[in-house]
Amino acid sequence: MTTYTALPVAPVVLKELRTADDAGRPLSPFTDEEGGAPLRCCLRRSEPGERIALVSYAPLRRWAAETGAEPGAYDEQGPVFIHADECAGPDGHDGYPFTNTHRTVRRYSADGHILGGELVAAPDDDAFRNAFDDPSVALVHVRAVEYGCFLYEVRRP
Repeated sequence: MTTYTALPVAPVVLKELRTADDAGRPLSPFTDEEGGAPLRCCLRRSEPGERIALVSYAPLRRWAAETGAEPGAYDEQGPVFIHADECAGPDGHDGYPFTNTHRTVRRYSADGHILGGELVAAPDDDAFRNAFDDPSVALVHVRAVEYGCFLYEVRRP
């Protein structure tokens, strides 16, 4: 059983992103013919034939708005895949998503500044425990190594 929870993009945020993404662009859905896109709404890979969209998402900016943090230059936005229409969210399976290749566990302070990161073979409890052993770490992002894309966040339990 996992100790930490991989958090998908929240439903209220998904609703906003389906209207206009964090770069102000309208949703441009398409049918994923091949499947395999990492969906941040339900933390699984897309299936062939699903309607999805690639949107610009600023996870640290949205977290900072909740907490009052001021990430300054660390505020970034990048591409993420989501279902084009509302979905049921994660299926509640135990474990962490997107573990099939190396990932980076990026640590952030309470003010939203990057404190460092760790390359891991696959995100696991040990990687998150190592990150949160530092009391100045408030938030962790798991990112893909190959493109640096945001996959999901983990907060202190």
